[in-house]
Amino acid sequence: MDKPKVTPKDFFLWAGAMIALYISIFALINLLFDYINYVFPDVLNYYADPYSSSIRYEMAALIVLFPLFLLLIRFVRKDIARVPEKRDLWIRRWVLYLTVFIAGAAVAGALITLINYFLGGEITTRFILKVLVVVLIAGAGLLHFLADIWGYWIQYPERARMIGWGAGLVVLASIAAGFFIMGSPTQIRLYRFDDQKVNDLTNIQYQIVNYWQQKEKLPATLADLQDPINGNIIPLDPQTGAAYTYQTIGKLSFKLCATFNAETQPNSPSVSRAVMPAPAGLTLEIKGSGLEQSTWQHGVGETCFERTIDPERYPPFSKQKTF
Repeated sequence: MDKPKVTPKDFFLWAGAMIALYISIFALINLLFDYINYVFPDVLNYYADPYSSSIRYEMAALIVLFPLFLLLIRFVRKDIARVPEKRDLWIRRWVLYLTVFIAGAAVAGALITLINYFLGGEITTRFILKVLVVVLIAGAGLLHFLADIWGYWIQYPERARMIGWGAGLVVLASIAAGFFIMGSPTQIRLYRFDDQKVNDLTNIQYQIVNYWQQKEKLPATLADLQDPINGNIIPLDPQTGAAYTYQTIGKLSFKLCATFNAETQPNSPSVSRAVMPAPAGLTLEIKGSGLEQSTWQHGVGETCFERTIDPERYPPFSKQKTF
């Protein structure tokens, strides 16, 4: 009997299914890693993505590609059920053995890494959980595709469907967990608005201090800061288009107010901002480094930030010494 030939349909079904599977597994592992990092944060990692960009990308990949894999592999198995000779297609054999090899190598590598870290006394909870994630997912893939090589799923198609539904539920639960961590798309947009408002207030604060250094008085209104020549344009609230609230409360003190959608998020850039740097481009001796701890943590609704300029840290330009 002649060996069955690989048609373009066979090739692209298998290629599409495996590409979708590999990317889905990679996304699922990284998604679970992100969840572990969230629950067990690394104290040495000072940067955390405030908008959970990696989680969003991995969720998007799973939402699109995992159902595509299930659909394509279902077509493949229906085709084999209809034409049993297609079990011997070279592309099927190569894909299955390659996948088994990769899964086995992943399990072995994870176990070697675990033992190596254990012998070095560097075992942590987050590390063990990540190793378990790799072992469980790669091990499940190894067993599944070994069973496929042995013809188990073709012999028991109902069990294959049950495994597919079970894997789908695991992926669905993993995706659902992401919304509890990062919030809904609407919430994320509101957080972005809040962070932009903090950026705007930081910009306005800088311009107020620069104005005081030039004129030795605070601006009466924010309109006094407008300077088209230097490009000083006062930003407006990006959400409402209204002006931010500004009020002087003394010769050296003022307050800036904005209306926020939510409390400051743990990973928000506004949790703790560095003190305001001195104006750039000055060949001057400037004492200090800025305003007293210009933090921008806020609650829900209108929040005002009071600031007092220290003349020793921000001396007027007329009193600064040049080199």
